[in-house]
Amino acid sequence: MSIAVNIYYTGTNGSAKAFAEEMELSGTAELIRQEQGNEGYEYFYPKNDPETVLLIDRWRDQQSIDAHHASPMMETIAKLREKYQLKMRVERFITDESGIPEGDRKFIRE
Repeated sequence: MSIAVNIYYTGTNGSAKAFAEEMELSGTAELIRQEQGNEGYEYFYPKNDPETVLLIDRWRDQQSIDAHHASPMMETIAKLREKYQLKMRVERFITDESGIPEGDRKFIRE
């Protein structure tokens, strides 16, 4: 099982992108990527919304997420969210253990 958490950070005047840049430049994002159970931590920029940044954060299981939330890193993240006055919208997805259905595979180019 894998759990993907999509976090849409929205701000004003480029603050969401500045937040993501500070997360990367400060090394905080890399520390999260190195946490036990982290399977991915990447920022994306929606073309149609320049004030939003999408974080796709993937974890092995709920215990890994709980450990991350209990880590001192969450205080750093919370302070940066406050610094940049970001609002958040969160979506959560659990991996389909059966994989991609055969009928959908014909649309995938590998």
